[in-house]
Amino acid sequence: MKKTVLIIATALFSSAILGGTKAFADEGGKYSSNGQITFEIDTDPTNPVDPTDPEKPVTPVDPTDPEKPVNPGTDGPLSIDYASSFLFGTQKISSNDKTYFAQPQAFKDGSTGPNYVQVTDKRGTLEGWALSVKQEAQFTTEENQTLEGATISFTNASLTSSMADEFKPTAQTKATLQPGQETPLVSAAKNQGIGTWIYRLGENADQAKESVQLFVPGKAVKLAKEYKTTLTWTLKSAPTND
Repeated sequence: MKKTVLIIATALFSSAILGGTKAFADEGGKYSSNGQITFEIDTDPTNPVDPTDPEKPVTPVDPTDPEKPVNPGTDGPLSIDYASSFLFGTQKISSNDKTYFAQPQAFKDGSTGPNYVQVTDKRGTLEGWALSVKQEAQFTTEENQTLEGATISFTNASLTSSMADEFKPTAQTKATLQPGQETPLVSAAKNQGIGTWIYRLGENADQAKESVQLFVPGKAVKLAKEYKTTLTWTLKSAPTND
């Protein structure tokens, strides 16, 4: 009789232990932890990139002074990182109307590409911006002799970036500069223009060969001298948000 009672008690004890273990496993509970990152405005300069491949860094060459390093980009999180200079070469004096073309942008590695202007917005505010250019004065010699009636024109202009198209600003595909006047080129509305954007004159090196033009009237007096002008590129914040 005692033996039978002992077997039953052992069986009940084992069942209680196993049942309790299953209950604890099913009630392990939940626990929360966090992930966090904070971004700040980046004021470091942004280096020039290839106007046909925005993810590829390049070192541009100034065709008007190839031995001199190009001017550094502007300071701050909203910046002009680079703007091409235009070399129209040495041309024969003519009494006919003539159109001359700027050489494509050259790079230190020996390659060429479209002339371009590079803009970067790292403010993190989605405010928008506008890019314009001003030819400060007419082409002149060192003695202030003027090339009357000469005009610079841009054609085949477009925007490129590694950013998604939903952030793409609006660009002028053509523009003719008037000395002393500011010419709008690119406008990024609110929520546009973040990251780095390239306003390029031609989509490739071949198209670039005829995308920056200098028209010179045949009646303009042309001396056997060098003529120069200065282009000022201006980047302003949030011009189209009102």
